Amino acid sequence: MQEGNDNISKIDIEDQRIIQNKELNIWEALIPVVILMGLLAYNIFAADGVWLGDYSNQYILLMGGAVAAIVGFKNKVSLGLMLAEVWENLKSIFVPIMILLLVGALAGTWLVSGVIPAMVYYGLQVLSPEIFLPASVVIAAIISIATGSSWTTSATVGIALIGIGSALGISGGMIAGAVISGAYFGDKMSPLSDTTNLAPAMAGTDLFTHIKYMAYTTVPTILITLIVFAIISIGIEPTGSADVTGLLASIDETFNITPWLFIVPLIVIALILLKTKPLIALTAGVLSAAVFAFIFQPAILEGVSSSSFSSIINAIFVDTTIVTENEGLNDLFSSGGMLGMLWTILLIICAMFFGGVMDAIGALAKITEKLLKMADTIFGLFASTVISCLGLNTIASDQYLAIVIPGKMFKKAYEDKGLAPENLSRTLEDSGTVTSVLIPWNTCGAYQSGVLGVGVGEYFVYAIFNWLSPFTTLFFAALRIKIRLLAGDKAS
Repeated sequence: MQEGNDNISKIDIEDQRIIQNKELNIWEALIPVVILMGLLAYNIFAADGVWLGDYSNQYILLMGGAVAAIVGFKNKVSLGLMLAEVWENLKSIFVPIMILLLVGALAGTWLVSGVIPAMVYYGLQVLSPEIFLPASVVIAAIISIATGSSWTTSATVGIALIGIGSALGISGGMIAGAVISGAYFGDKMSPLSDTTNLAPAMAGTDLFTHIKYMAYTTVPTILITLIVFAIISIGIEPTGSADVTGLLASIDETFNITPWLFIVPLIVIALILLKTKPLIALTAGVLSAAVFAFIFQPAILEGVSSSSFSSIINAIFVDTTIVTENEGLNDLFSSGGMLGMLWTILLIICAMFFGGVMDAIGALAKITEKLLKMADTIFGLFASTVISCLGLNTIASDQYLAIVIPGKMFKKAYEDKGLAPENLSRTLEDSGTVTSVLIPWNTCGAYQSGVLGVGVGEYFVYAIFNWLSPFTTLFFAALRIKIRLLAGDKAS
């Protein structure tokens, strides 16, 4: 994700600390993790996700952080240090929270201005069910490569594709999985992406060597993803395909549909391509959509609230629903505004609390250090790196830490094995960047599910590129395919 585009949790590489705690043993480090996973599993499988109410996962993350704090007190970690690390984590998510709020406002204003309905209207005429899922992967990949931002991709074309696919009767999980697969492929391969710059910086290689070497595992993975989605598409029997004419008529009767509405998303994409700050680009998207709402949708604004201005304010901040003659479209043409992002924002804050305490007590470093000691062979080294990245995405809830910590701790081990640094940088991206979106409480998972309106559990299986990438990198490692050695060295 591009620093300056997504900036999910901006990390100063030079200042990033890895806190060691010699008092802590591995079993103590794992106690908060085991308890957290146990409570989350109970909430998901036994209590249908509402054990403690609608905010169950948030409460569970806070409880996990409290357990970690108790472990820390036992091992001579001060409350001040724990609070300091939590505060550092919270500071790092200020921009992501602002982005989430603006995305909520964007969705609301794009609805009342007719931008989203126009995307759905024209998309229904162009994207047939037989090609919709593979096409969604390709479209998302192109936008993400151009912007270096999976977040921007989801907030623009992702929302539109969800609307089009839902109107065709295609599962939201399938659509979100296709969008996310394409978006993270583009995010990985774009030189504009911040994780694509961060991984080689941590491993000690250069950007374009990293991208070239990463293509060996990334291109086959996206090709497999496209093939699978093409096969899935063959068996889809969309419930909405027979009613496309009726859907188009309902949209046309409710909104003033015109190609001029596409100026709004083009403004946002253009600003991103010009490397404008994401907050500025998204704000421009909200304001331009508000202006277009006054110009093109005066009837909609009058029907939503007592005045056109209050309708815009409601679209930005609270729930908005546009009623059409088609009941299926009524669910589609609704938005929660900024208020609708509250659940996601609280989840991220609670995850940062848990990750901050775990970092402060030295648990993250202890777990990664233990994995490093298990890496006796080259394959074991790759496997340990993958497990470390997956674990940190789960425990620290932040993809940047899932790149920074293993990158720092495994760098010398790769050198000692005679492996070129691009082996490490590729593995960090194959297992750290792309899997972050598969964890519900990770900043990326929370963002994508919040923006696309599809739970991680619904799209997990269909985010094929994301969960297949770590297996691809391990497959290449096991068969010694494209494992580059340091000049003059032999792999040991």
